[in-house]
Amino acid sequence: MSQAHPTKKLMIVDDSKVSRMVIRAHIKAQHEDWEIIEAISGDDAILLADKENPDFCTMDINMPGMLGTDAAELILTKHPAIRIVIFSANIQETFKNRASNLGATFVAKPVTEKSIAQALTHFLGS
Repeated sequence: MSQAHPTKKLMIVDDSKVSRMVIRAHIKAQHEDWEIIEAISGDDAILLADKENPDFCTMDINMPGMLGTDAAELILTKHPAIRIVIFSANIQETFKNRASNLGATFVAKPVTEKSIAQALTHFLGS
């Protein structure tokens, strides 16, 4: 195998197609070998995490149905090794604290090169 690292799998969870496309484009620009899967809700994400077992996950908070923080908590209960970054325009301390308590990193939206860089630091950091 010529690669130093096995291919990583990222799950992007956001009800906004635009946000998913922007995250995908930024990540692919830096890690073209990563496999990227997408979910449009917390419920979707939980099912997909069980099926696909991703290494990393970006999670929106405000989505139809379940809050992203609740979905992240359920995913981490079953898959504690997944590194999760919570992306949200809602920058209330309660959400930041919840993300931190889950062991996730909170990154403020909008999704930009800078916020993606923060996410990648969390994903690839030790």
